[in-house]
Amino acid sequence: MSAGLKQRHLTMLGLGGVIGAGLFVGSGAGIAVAGPGIIVSYLIAGALAMLVMRMLGEMSSAMPASGAFSVHAERALGRWAGFSVGWLYWFLLVIVLAVEATGAAQIAHGWVPSVPQWGWVLLFMVVFTTANLAAVKNFGEFEFWFAALKVGAIVLFLGLSLLAIFGVLPDTEAVGFTNLTGQGGFLPNGVSGVVSGVLAVVFAFGGLEVVTIAAAESDDPARAVARAVRSAVYRILFFYVGSMLVIVTLLPWSSMKPGQSPYVAVLDHIGVPGAGQIMNIVVFVALLSALNANLYGSSRMVFSLAERGEAPRSLLKISDGGVPRRAVFASVAFGFISVILNLKWPDSIFHYLLNAVGAVLLFVWGLIAVSQLRLRPRIERDAPERLTLRMWCFPYLTWVALAAMGAVLVLMLTDDAARPQLLWSAAATGAVLVVAGLRELRLRATGRPAR
Repeated sequence: MSAGLKQRHLTMLGLGGVIGAGLFVGSGAGIAVAGPGIIVSYLIAGALAMLVMRMLGEMSSAMPASGAFSVHAERALGRWAGFSVGWLYWFLLVIVLAVEATGAAQIAHGWVPSVPQWGWVLLFMVVFTTANLAAVKNFGEFEFWFAALKVGAIVLFLGLSLLAIFGVLPDTEAVGFTNLTGQGGFLPNGVSGVVSGVLAVVFAFGGLEVVTIAAAESDDPARAVARAVRSAVYRILFFYVGSMLVIVTLLPWSSMKPGQSPYVAVLDHIGVPGAGQIMNIVVFVALLSALNANLYGSSRMVFSLAERGEAPRSLLKISDGGVPRRAVFASVAFGFISVILNLKWPDSIFHYLLNAVGAVLLFVWGLIAVSQLRLRPRIERDAPERLTLRMWCFPYLTWVALAAMGAVLVLMLTDDAARPQLLWSAAATGAVLVVAGLRELRLRATGRPAR
């Protein structure tokens, strides 16, 4: 494949894959259960995501590959692990990109009711398939400006909110800490509220991993991935935690309702005309940007699987521009299937698709952590000069991250709303592991030893 991605493309790709409806709309559910303590919830969830990305950045800068953590898992644990994590992540991304197309179509249908929701999904899938079939540098430029619009919107939101907090805007008074300490205090629902908040927001950090996949298509993969991981994680923590801080400072947390955007509530409070429509546009762009990034990530993951003989070899066909076009078509296929699903069940498909992916991200993160535990000593022994980005306090923080993932899974099991997601995800993971095991037995029987 071609090396057409620049550093700025990688940085914005990391941001584009993770800043979506989970922040702009889904954060309202977290505030409703945790109150101002949602700040702590985001710090905990963000710290977990940061640890995972640090591990992934360490491995990817030392051993850059288009399959990133799938390749690392194979090197660390064996062929079955690379197969399992690669297909699980591909499954996650293709479901999520269909969900994002559905969400964007719901907004567009509200603007132009004469075009059915399924028609919008079809349009988006055609447009972004075409974008991903172009040379990778064109894709990178496309995603750069998409993500830049989202980042600009958040920066503007933070600036206006801070001015309102200090009473600088017209018709506003300094609010002080009333909303942070009133309404039951900073932790109105206690520690359990913070824990529930973590459960509500941790999956919003999914998508950061795409930047380590993309680094393989840059001029200097090792250096590029190290810089992109550092900048993307810190910026996202700033955007997420900063947004929550100004939201719960400006407005009483009890006024937040799940499913309603707290960003719209703040803009309405400040007096920005047409706040609802402004945020609809921002969410619309965010969804399309995430769709674009996830289509890219899924196509490169299945291409890497094909390179290692874990997906059909026919997917290895590369265009003159260095794009794995068949891998793109394979990844976008479910998006086109979602057009039919939208036609048949336009109101419920969004919910069922989200349930289907549930906790798959945590299973992928878990395998990343286990892979890093196995590979770090090998790299230190064989090629220590490659460790340009190191995991902090190894191996202790890696074990802390694994324990935190286990705790989140236990919480999901005890939560009535999250339990179906966990069970569906466990079933999907179990099915992939069974296939991986059977495949491994067959390959050994034919004389192909495990790596």
